[in-house]
Amino acid sequence: MSTSDPFYASASTDKVAQEMLGMLLTYNSPKGVVGGWIVETEAYMGQKDSAAHAFKGRRTASNEPLYGPPGTVYIYSIHGRYLLDVAAQQKNIPQGVLIRAVEPFIGKEIMLENRSKSGFDLTNGPGKLMEAFGISDKKMNFEIFGDGNLDINQNRKKIPKVIETSNRVGVSNQGDWASKPLRYFVKGNPFVSGIKKREMDLSDFGWK
Repeated sequence: MSTSDPFYASASTDKVAQEMLGMLLTYNSPKGVVGGWIVETEAYMGQKDSAAHAFKGRRTASNEPLYGPPGTVYIYSIHGRYLLDVAAQQKNIPQGVLIRAVEPFIGKEIMLENRSKSGFDLTNGPGKLMEAFGISDKKMNFEIFGDGNLDINQNRKKIPKVIETSNRVGVSNQGDWASKPLRYFVKGNPFVSGIKKREMDLSDFGWK
């Protein structure tokens, strides 16, 4: 058992968020293994970031996993939905990467059973992917990705043709940092949240 994953502190959090695109996120669920290629992430830059949970050093029982060592699982709920984050940087530097969308790859039948939606709507948003994976609590908080049932396989990776950036989603009222381009996604991948049909690359989903 490792107590951290140095990959998540190997570069600035925005760079790590881009590196994560194309990696395989898996969950060994009670129904079987589910997984998908990460196609959309957002970086949150800690105390200085007005849209981050740890802005100005805020530290509570609920955001404590963010202060953990690199690679710590941070699950939180918002508007009744669960979202999945990974702590980046060294312990007590509360930066993280939100996984916003995946392209299903393993256990799609299980995901379809967990969610009443199919097609691109299955996992094209942070709450949707957690529902598809069947994660509806915070029990895995403080675990390290790769040590428990959640893993991000850094060696099993697809390569995006183009990585697009934009402002983050749903934080427009949260200060100066709300408009910074800290959302990253695989250009043309149809599982990216909010993508328009005309922007979809349906031949190879934006992968090289």
